[in-house]
Amino acid sequence: MPWKESRVMDQRARFIREWESAQRSVAELCDEYGISRTVGYKWIRRFREDGVEGLRDRSRRPLSSPNATSAAMIEHIVAMRMKHPSWGGRKIARTLVRQGVRSVPQPSTVDNVLARIGFTRKRRRRHRPGHPGRPMITPSAPNDLWTADFKGHFRLRNSRYCYPLTVADQFSRFLFTCRGLHSTEHDGVRREFERLFREYGLPAAIRTDNGGPFASTGLARLSRLSVWWIKLGIHPELTELASPQQNSVHERMHRTLKAEATRPPAANGVIQQRKFNRFRTIYNDERPHEALNLETPASVYTSSTRPYPQHIAGPEYPGHFEVRCVSTNSGIRWDSQWINVSSILAGEYVGLEPVDDGKWLVYFYGYLIGRLNERRRYVESIFAAREHERP
Repeated sequence: MPWKESRVMDQRARFIREWESAQRSVAELCDEYGISRTVGYKWIRRFREDGVEGLRDRSRRPLSSPNATSAAMIEHIVAMRMKHPSWGGRKIARTLVRQGVRSVPQPSTVDNVLARIGFTRKRRRRHRPGHPGRPMITPSAPNDLWTADFKGHFRLRNSRYCYPLTVADQFSRFLFTCRGLHSTEHDGVRREFERLFREYGLPAAIRTDNGGPFASTGLARLSRLSVWWIKLGIHPELTELASPQQNSVHERMHRTLKAEATRPPAANGVIQQRKFNRFRTIYNDERPHEALNLETPASVYTSSTRPYPQHIAGPEYPGHFEVRCVSTNSGIRWDSQWINVSSILAGEYVGLEPVDDGKWLVYFYGYLIGRLNERRRYVESIFAAREHERP
């Protein structure tokens, strides 16, 4: 049994004083202090050699290290690094061997030498945003689930690129829009969705892939667009990475769109949009659809009963939640500490629900986005947290 951690020096000094009094044997003293006789004699020997200073803990570093990298080898490594600043341990070690240098250490040892001297720094581990997994929503009526995507961009005959944004209803296959945009940037996409919401109302959910502007690599893969959807009461649903088959209905429509409206490409954006509009009319109103028992999408689709609101109401969290505003520096104040959340949510209010000692679930409106760990002072994506919990 080792010495107790509290007042170690005091216990050792008291042990020596009682040994010097010669009233009890070393064996009896060792039993009382809960140490072995080997340890007891060690401290007696150190006291005889160095006095009270001998009772202090000594460094456990070995007196010699035969396998340590020599000063001459370190000079070779440093010289090679100075000559080639971008080289790492493997390149430096191989080049030294080719130059005939003897006893060249392993590349890992060369990397350790470079790090110890200060030539390299340990890479910061990248945060993995995680993913919610396979989409689960199965629509049973129009507007239960919309799907959105960009059909691959292509060059018009005037050398400008066209990025067709397509939005459809999963249940009825109704194609709301095929809009040729100049880019995939947020502003143009939001304007088109706002037009659709005003005309057709709000869906319950929208399924997209993980590309911009639909998603990001930030907390819960939120983007400016998906944050806006959440505030409107729309659930953003993502397909898994590199899994276009999870949005197969939309992808099948893209194949028809490509064959009928993009080959050959039009002379300019205006003429190309006319081709898109003509395709949409035929697709919705004239073309029978196998999945609809040869009915047309327009005959099955009905507008949503949820109109686009004039004003978006703020979030309402239950009384037992802690509510914090995400500041412009992307974080919240928690017990006088700054904790990063997401730059996407700057200016928005999030709710935190206690679930365990020092652990809180973080919500944005009704959407679960993360888990706060007070000890680590870190908000982890709820998707990443689920990945860690999988067996």
